Amino acid sequence: MSNLSGLGNLTPEQRKALVRRVAERVRETMNRQMVPPSPSIRGTWQDKGDLRNFEQPDRIGTSGTIPKSAGEMARLIDHTLLKPTATRKDIVKLCAEAREYGFASVCVNSSWVKIASQELKNTRVMAIAVVGFPLGAMATSSKAEETRQAVADGAEEIDMVINIGALKGGDHDLVYDDIRAIVQAAGGTPVKVILETTMLNRDEKIAGCTLSKAAGAHFVKTSTGFGGGGATVEDVELMRSVVGPDMGVKASGGVRNAGDLQKMVEAGATRIGASAGIAIVRGKSSKGGY
Repeated sequence: MSNLSGLGNLTPEQRKALVRRVAERVRETMNRQMVPPSPSIRGTWQDKGDLRNFEQPDRIGTSGTIPKSAGEMARLIDHTLLKPTATRKDIVKLCAEAREYGFASVCVNSSWVKIASQELKNTRVMAIAVVGFPLGAMATSSKAEETRQAVADGAEEIDMVINIGALKGGDHDLVYDDIRAIVQAAGGTPVKVILETTMLNRDEKIAGCTLSKAAGAHFVKTSTGFGGGGATVEDVELMRSVVGPDMGVKASGGVRNAGDLQKMVEAGATRIGASAGIAIVRGKSSKGGY
């Protein structure tokens, strides 16, 4: 399904040997970082995957810089409003706040992307759309079409929800194909894969990160904020260990103050999803929200 530039002339035996070498390299990396490989990651996705993602990653990785000032913190934050009750007025206000405080982006449901993009025109603030939100359980074709429309409406990044049931059921081919279809539909626009970590065990989290990387995603992300929990330091550390230094890791859900943000960045996060962005940069604490 993917464009395997430079690999198309390999014989089946050579292709299998390459897969084995890549798998061994991933296992060795995980072992060095004290992250046990998941024996349950299996399927034919290895034959379809763009294996260059493992060998020559080119992603949005770690800067190693812990933010100190309010401005540095703001540039890590996706200023988020995903409530179903959000109105046009709310979205316009969200964008005004993002411009004022210099947030990295606003993150909204796909129906609001065109308005957000218009409000943020000629600024450095991106408009981000969530796709398949918040359950991730719809048909892949529906997610792909939502992605294409969001990009056409001005989305500069896509945050898609993984097929959680397929991941928990061990249907890794379906999970891979689902992510890969959204990456292709995005046409070069960066894609974040929301794992919904509170619903997964350790092996499932490792599998989700591995499949996201193989499918060409640019980030893995902890949570929707609607799944009964949010980001934890332990999950961010695990995700960073699995994807390595060259993919982004987004911590979302439950990040409510500057201390929370600092801990997530120290654990390996390169982006923070929060509805409490203003409280964070002002040095205050928010009691609720995404």
